[in-house]
Amino acid sequence: MKIYTKTGDSGTTSLLGGARVSKAHLRIEAYGTVDELNSFLGVLRDQPVNEKRLDLLKEIQDRLFTLGAELATEPGKDKVVKPDLLPSDIELLEKEMDEMEKYLEPLKNFILPGGHPSVSFAHVARCVCRRAERICIALNDESPVDGLVIQYLNRLSDFFFMLGRKMAQELGIEEVKWEPRKNK
Repeated sequence: MKIYTKTGDSGTTSLLGGARVSKAHLRIEAYGTVDELNSFLGVLRDQPVNEKRLDLLKEIQDRLFTLGAELATEPGKDKVVKPDLLPSDIELLEKEMDEMEKYLEPLKNFILPGGHPSVSFAHVARCVCRRAERICIALNDESPVDGLVIQYLNRLSDFFFMLGRKMAQELGIEEVKWEPRKNK
């Protein structure tokens, strides 16, 4: 099977369900951004500090494919077979964040991205996740998006923030705290 079909040469693509839409359509932007997030998560997963979290991060990548399938489905095409996103997927993220938080210093400052390349990847993933969430909310304003998709992205961005903090701790890196400039 060839990877190229030439059907998108005119600037359109197919949704699951058969409808053709512009490649600039908000729905395409939504699942394209989720795909971008999944790629950044792959980079994050490949960091040696995350070796013990490989299964968890792979699970999250699997859920991002689920989100992509949901977002790529033509509205009203309920008979399209796709994997389900479940409330338990969100609960897993919450459980993992709660576990990380047990071992972290209480947050008293805003944290600046950086301090170590691996930690920076977590912050990039967090920002791409927030963008995906915003795009899905905008899409929901014009065409219904499953509320679990938006909720999952919201929780996942929090997870990436906590993961960045936990990675910094495990790497022995001091978090870069934001110190606002004082007005004179």
